[in-house]
Amino acid sequence: MSRLKVFPDAASLYAAAAEEVLARALDSIRQHDRFTFMLAGGSTPQGLYSLLAHDFHERFPWAKTHFFWGDERHVRPDHPESNYKMAWDAMLSRVAVPQENIHRIETEGGDPQQIAHKYSALLRDFFGVLEGEFPRLDLVLLGLGTDGHTASLFPATSALHETRQLMVANWVQKLNSVRFTMTVPLLNQAAYIVFMVQGQEKAPVLQAVLEGEIHSEGLPAQLIRPVHGHLLWLADEQAASLCQFR
Repeated sequence: MSRLKVFPDAASLYAAAAEEVLARALDSIRQHDRFTFMLAGGSTPQGLYSLLAHDFHERFPWAKTHFFWGDERHVRPDHPESNYKMAWDAMLSRVAVPQENIHRIETEGGDPQQIAHKYSALLRDFFGVLEGEFPRLDLVLLGLGTDGHTASLFPATSALHETRQLMVANWVQKLNSVRFTMTVPLLNQAAYIVFMVQGQEKAPVLQAVLEGEIHSEGLPAQLIRPVHGHLLWLADEQAASLCQFR
């Protein structure tokens, strides 16, 4: 079951998301002494990361949080388009996170399939699951593209149909590039999934995803339905302006 919460502006959206992340972190640590957090790319999560690093710096359990990436571009970690670099600059470089808690996708060099396979192996080793099994992340953070994509699950791409792998190298024709992305079965195993959606340009697609007909091939975000978890949508007034059920 999903819920939509709407906020008047970006600042209140970031604040609500930060409180949600903190609550999930403290609850996870009470349950199993660590918090596994899958990060998203994009400008909206960047605002959240900056807030966590500043206003939440003293409250957040950095030492017991493990950071993973839901998707990445095939670029070096110091490249301006790197999701890792964005999270590093906005948050991770500003707080006391043990280096061994930062589990980035090693995208520099190598064959894309090998890179995806290596990150899948990293996830299996960390969570102690066998090949063909899916680990349970405590919190998955996602954004929503104007074309309905989330993570790097783009419309009409092969990754939408993957049922066994944890991460794949997904060829995106319209971008003429490879994107690394966690797969739908892995994302849907999470305990909590939080979408952050901001801006008027996202209003049509948010309405389509939440209130339109199911068309997951064209709107991959509709594939995100936790198996045994919670799904929360956080949006500002502009993004939610076309949604009727708020």
